Amino acid sequence: MSSDPDNDAIFAETSDERRSLARTFDTLTPEQWDTPSLCDAWTVRDVAAHLVVPLIIPLWQFGLAMMRTRGNFDRANQMMTQRIKRKHGDELPALLTAHADKKFTPPGHGPLAPLSDVIVHGLDVCRPLGIEHHVPEHRMTTMLDFLVPESGAAPFNGPELRLQWRATDVDWSRGEGPVVEGSAGTLALVLTGRSSALADITGPGAAQLAEARANRRRS
Repeated sequence: MSSDPDNDAIFAETSDERRSLARTFDTLTPEQWDTPSLCDAWTVRDVAAHLVVPLIIPLWQFGLAMMRTRGNFDRANQMMTQRIKRKHGDELPALLTAHADKKFTPPGHGPLAPLSDVIVHGLDVCRPLGIEHHVPEHRMTTMLDFLVPESGAAPFNGPELRLQWRATDVDWSRGEGPVVEGSAGTLALVLTGRSSALADITGPGAAQLAEARANRRRS
């Protein structure tokens, strides 16, 4: 496990974000827990269970799930998420809090990956619920820097589409090309493939991005 001070600071941000989101989860009604999130086919409870999975499921168990699904990560992820939801569905806020300090990173990724994951999933559940979940500005810009390379070519766009991403509520922009504007949260959702957020971005690059997404779905 890395002892790099910068990495330790990022892990601390992730821990704090998990606890903050757990406090939000603690306020939810049964109806809110069953509300569809912005993640396809997942409820708010599914998303919460997904966030708990890497904190309490040993890596070897996830490896077994990968074997059972013939290497399909998405199916293995769904399998583990449903297992945690069935077993710990009423304990998810407490588990997220109790294990908030775990320094887990997905294979091949550094500590910015879990930080971005918990922030984006917080948006996935809070937006459809109309709940204001505050994420500090520096945490949002750190996440956006991770999601967007300096060129502005996000991975799902392909190398031919380069954009300038510009947040309207924090001091952040990145990339070169036609401008795509929106709140930091909206940009994060668009960058991570949430098509519903496309309606909330503006700028010359927004139409190009929507067209690229549509072409990708057709291909």
